[in-house]
Amino acid sequence: MKVCIVGASGHGSFVFRAMEQDPSIKVVGVAPGSEGEDASKMAKMAEKQGQSAKLYDDYREMLDQEKPDVVAVNCFFGDHGKVNLEVLQRRIHLFAEKPLATELEELELLEKEYKAANVELAAMLGLRYLPAFYTAWHAVQDGAIGQVRLLTAQKSYRLGTRPDFFKDRKTYGGTIPWVGSHAIDWIYWFAGEEFVSVAAQHSAMYNNGLGDLEMSALCQFRFSNEVMGSANIDYLRPAKAPTHGDDRVRVAGTKGVIEVMDGKVTLINDQSEGIQELALLDAPAFFAEFAKQVRGEGKCLVSAKDSFEVTKACLLAREAADKQEIVYF
Repeated sequence: MKVCIVGASGHGSFVFRAMEQDPSIKVVGVAPGSEGEDASKMAKMAEKQGQSAKLYDDYREMLDQEKPDVVAVNCFFGDHGKVNLEVLQRRIHLFAEKPLATELEELELLEKEYKAANVELAAMLGLRYLPAFYTAWHAVQDGAIGQVRLLTAQKSYRLGTRPDFFKDRKTYGGTIPWVGSHAIDWIYWFAGEEFVSVAAQHSAMYNNGLGDLEMSALCQFRFSNEVMGSANIDYLRPAKAPTHGDDRVRVAGTKGVIEVMDGKVTLINDQSEGIQELALLDAPAFFAEFAKQVRGEGKCLVSAKDSFEVTKACLLAREAADKQEIVYF
């Protein structure tokens, strides 16, 4: 399977992590997707995997010359929309960093092009494949907590050092679409319902001179069937914290509550006494699953529908925070 990588500003490493499970994956070309972006580190990652990926200056030339089966896009976030559109217009399978676009108009164009392209598409919502979240979701699917009614999710990061493009909304897109996309995806995924409305807040205060970058955000969603979910998002995790991120989910249902925290899954329900810690399931590599989907051999956990719906939810939540009003889907 021939793969090209556009950009080096997101999670293109998903491609390399899948190679052990799927040796057919070959990275044949790498190119920047944004002005001033250095894509050479992607070429170096390919080299470490024993592959020789040609480094291009222009991703369009690369796509036309290499004619890959799949393109992984992870450039500056504000350029996702235009690069993704170039890929879909060439009828190439798309594995794209989230959000798929940073403006609703771009997202609508992408969805229209996707429907015409007859290709596979997934956004890099790969934290579904972390063992704890993967295990918790399967437990919910198996009925461990009954009908899901209320969800809360957390995505907290150290601020650390951020590239200059994070300082400008046009190139960054906002903290809700970037960091918050994972938390919003978790509540959507676990809820199994459709988005109805969102109210949100965000603040760029105390961001260490990083321009437009929001340090904190809070989103409250209403889903179909009167299910409710919230996501709290921040860059406030202390520099001396033991890990870069602090990811959590709590899902309350009619027969129990399941929680993910510190990489562990705990369950309280009406079937067993006390708190149960669930044994973690082995999760497959995300891009290996997507490669199977491209070959018609299965389905990955992130569908094209999920990718578009979560992106739209992120952008509408950002709009709700900007306007200080409830936004309906």
